[in-house]
Amino acid sequence: MSDKKTKDGLTRREMAKRAAGVFLVVATGKHTFVSASSEEGGPGIAPGAYDPSTAHYVYLVDVRKCIGCGSCVRACEKENDVPKHRFRTWVERYMVSRKGDTEIDSLNGGRDGFRPLVTDKDITKAFFVPKLCNHCTLTPCVQLCPVGASYRTEDGVILVDEKRCIGCSYCVQACPYGSRFIHPETHTASKCTLCYHRITKGLPTACIQACPAGARKLGNTKKLHDEVSEIIATTKIHVLKPELHTEPNCFYAGLSKEVR
Repeated sequence: MSDKKTKDGLTRREMAKRAAGVFLVVATGKHTFVSASSEEGGPGIAPGAYDPSTAHYVYLVDVRKCIGCGSCVRACEKENDVPKHRFRTWVERYMVSRKGDTEIDSLNGGRDGFRPLVTDKDITKAFFVPKLCNHCTLTPCVQLCPVGASYRTEDGVILVDEKRCIGCSYCVQACPYGSRFIHPETHTASKCTLCYHRITKGLPTACIQACPAGARKLGNTKKLHDEVSEIIATTKIHVLKPELHTEPNCFYAGLSKEVR
């Protein structure tokens, strides 16, 4: 095949590669990610900078460290241009009485922190629980998307292709963790992406960088001696709604039985 450049500045070989990639998405509904060995990088990624086959991301929340300040929510909002009253991550406050009654509040997603609360209940335990997309291995949102807009990357992150999303809300209804919403401006599904545009460049997620207590951590199970992977493997951790068998990749340390 001739390498003569077209009017767009691409060689015929490069044009053929792009056409093949488009055909793969349309014909199979599967998304491709150009690896570091390829000539081009993925969206927002420099050529040769990132190979998704070298990673499998896991997220760890230590409930015992969360102080409910809302810094993570505000950082996510700013980084990802999240619309008001919508949340890609949020924080809930749990208050448990001596009788075992549980009250949960999350005013404005915990964005502005939590004010002291006076209650007539005999509260014996109170704590904060950050929540986000669990980036499940067996995720119902991907299975139910009729156009293949929701997909799982090679490195285990659940994303939404906004160009393909038709805003049907099937995935929003399917998510058992309440982590999705329809964006009021784009009218497409929106959710936590683990700041994919950051982590593929070796940067921490916005919420992790903003947390003053170190309650959030991102790990890579394919990385030797990875801190988060070792914590998950050697300490008592939990996942939300384990009975659903979605195999979440978001893990919790210090999670109390009242959390749902």
